[in-house]
Amino acid sequence: MTRTMSLSKQGRRPEVSASVGAFLAAAQHVAALTTVRPDGTLHMAPVRFTWDAAAGLVRVMTVASSRKARNLLAAPGSRVALCQVHGFTWVTLEGTGTVVTDPARVAEGARRYAERYYSPPPNPPGRVVIEIDVDRVLSLNV
Repeated sequence: MTRTMSLSKQGRRPEVSASVGAFLAAAQHVAALTTVRPDGTLHMAPVRFTWDAAAGLVRVMTVASSRKARNLLAAPGSRVALCQVHGFTWVTLEGTGTVVTDPARVAEGARRYAERYYSPPPNPPGRVVIEIDVDRVLSLNV
């Protein structure tokens, strides 16, 4: 059964079930992040990510020169989707993506990454965090 949970008209964050939250927190999972290139075609890349349920925010560590970051920088406020799959179980988080360079927010992204994956993320020059303000959650078999 596919479940859809969307943002309410009052602007509340989408609520996720305990099972969806646990699935998103599983350390062994990698997700596919989909962004839109300037020519309108889709770009999909495997990523590690963190889910902040309280803020309704996904964080993805990357560098500003990456294709995914360049796509978002070319179209501020554009939609993105992140899908985590394990067997026949999946959760997709959709929302607005933003490339963030603020050192405190990049550090928060790195802290959460290290907590989830038990090691710090790479720290190359130009490191940024992509923040996805999630407004729709889809899932199957979770």
